[in-house]
Amino acid sequence: MVTEFLLLGSPDGWNMNFLYFTVFPLIYLGTLLGNLLIITVTIADQNLHKPMYFFLRKLSIMDVCYISITVPNACVNSPTGNRTISVGGCATQIFLVIFCAYVEVMFLSIMAWDSYLAICQPLQYTVKMNPQMCVCMTLASLLSGLVYAGVHTGKTFQLSFCQSNVVHQFFCDVPSLLRLSCSDTTSNMVLLLVSIIIVGGGCFGVIIMSYICIFSAVLKSTTRAPRKAFSTCTPHILVVSVFLSSITSVYLRPSSTSNTFQDMLLSSFYTMVPPFLNPLIYSLRNKQVKKAVGRLIRRRLFSGQ
Repeated sequence: MVTEFLLLGSPDGWNMNFLYFTVFPLIYLGTLLGNLLIITVTIADQNLHKPMYFFLRKLSIMDVCYISITVPNACVNSPTGNRTISVGGCATQIFLVIFCAYVEVMFLSIMAWDSYLAICQPLQYTVKMNPQMCVCMTLASLLSGLVYAGVHTGKTFQLSFCQSNVVHQFFCDVPSLLRLSCSDTTSNMVLLLVSIIIVGGGCFGVIIMSYICIFSAVLKSTTRAPRKAFSTCTPHILVVSVFLSSITSVYLRPSSTSNTFQDMLLSSFYTMVPPFLNPLIYSLRNKQVKKAVGRLIRRRLFSGQ
């Protein structure tokens, strides 16, 4: 029986040390700086104490946690050559990755719905997005994420692992472990398929419908600029599409057609790209956030003098 797993640094024929030494650390540092800036600004500036920025702050916190589960460990393991991970450590990593990915999708869906209410139903916005509702939606996302991650992690580690212990990823994930199992994994694959259709498809549907309604309202309005709405909403949809499509490709690809390099590349997309791009798309292109950053910098400069 397997007592520990060995994470694969690079697939056969590929040397990924350059990525672990340069690209991964740079993306990680950029993600930390961007998201910590958003967290600081949305807390310090009273003008940003609104539902939209409440969820933006929560998304930034989740982004920091999400990327910190996998990338630092991969960057440290590469120079040291220590790629072993215990069964308990692997289970913890899988649980946290699934939990953060689930909550991330939920927050993105809530933020799209928040934008829909602000633009299409402005008179009802303060009633529907009151502080109590924001807290309830946050707690519901976190608690349901714990259950969701617990079910998938428990279902995965009910299997027997008596073949190779080499995980063909730079972190532990469910598809890689299913390929190592000597048990029947049919029920696991069905669970993955159903959960991705319900959670991923449902959230993507909410996001798309929200933005369709926003586009429709903006096109009918004579006071709003359609170009600005399209330039704002299109990057949101692209990031969500990359996030969900890369997860779906990795988790639902049959073992017979699996390619280690492609799996590692797609996994880096859904674990690193959204946390890195979210601060740029959701905040740093936002005029109110830019003004708040300027006020914070001026306040620090004057206080230092």
